[in-house]
Amino acid sequence: MSDVLIIGAGMAGIACARVLHGAGVSVRLIDKGRGIGGRMATRRVMLHAGELRLDHGAQYLPVGPETEAIAAAAPDAVARWDPGDGRARIVGHGGMVEVPRALATGLDVAQGVQATGVHEDGAGWRVDTDLGAQGAARVVLTVPAPQIAALVGARHVFARAVNGVAMLPCLTLIAAFPRCAPAPFVARRDPARPLSWIARDDSKPGRSAAARTWIAQANPDWSAAHFDADRDAMKARMCDMLCVEIGADPATALHLALHGWRYAQTAVALGRPFLRDGTMWAGGDWTGGAKAVDAWRSGEAMARDILDTGSAG
Repeated sequence: MSDVLIIGAGMAGIACARVLHGAGVSVRLIDKGRGIGGRMATRRVMLHAGELRLDHGAQYLPVGPETEAIAAAAPDAVARWDPGDGRARIVGHGGMVEVPRALATGLDVAQGVQATGVHEDGAGWRVDTDLGAQGAARVVLTVPAPQIAALVGARHVFARAVNGVAMLPCLTLIAAFPRCAPAPFVARRDPARPLSWIARDDSKPGRSAAARTWIAQANPDWSAAHFDADRDAMKARMCDMLCVEIGADPATALHLALHGWRYAQTAVALGRPFLRDGTMWAGGDWTGGAKAVDAWRSGEAMARDILDTGSAG
């Protein structure tokens, strides 16, 4: 049995685990994905010309105190990237996923474990998973707010507390073209357009020069309207939209993929860094915003609360 079991190995979970681990607390993270980092995600694509790595989730970390602290904790995993406006952002060297991977070094992380329920069990907690039950004295939930009720029950105080939290989807197109394809800009953001963010991913440090690679993310309204539509049709449609913007021929695409983030952005945040009910906590980016640094801030706040209240002992 762990002192603390954290459900979710995204930035909030990792931040919480790092603080607790550093204080000598026995902590374990479980995550349903094959990798860690949540939306700090990078997809590998193999072409005849070589391997590509494309960031299909979070695109960068904005410069600020939390980002500088993250960069200092994982100096070999980060690099600075200018998306064309003269203001550098922090990205993962070789992929955004490299940042959470580096930050999770030394932590006990179990991947491919789906939590299905959280129940009080004597003096602690029983977390049911698809691979069996796990016990812990304390539990931390770092899943998206809309998924909390499924774990703790619709009548739990957490489920009621997150009723006002609103999270929006994002459809993301991953595209690769020949190296000679047009590259009219590095990145462009325009919330009013269906493709609200377009970035040339191969311009980031540590990326392959084997192809011209692009990430195009649809705005929340367009994503919501088309999220459950046929994915192949949406992939082709978004490719056509992207090619209009960059001046490329859709027929020349070397690789196309579409990823849907159902809970990509926080439209209405909780307004406080975490929830607590006895020896269970819940937090994530949805507590304060929509960025990875919001998740990091929430995770550290939960860890400090666990330590300050003496609940980890």
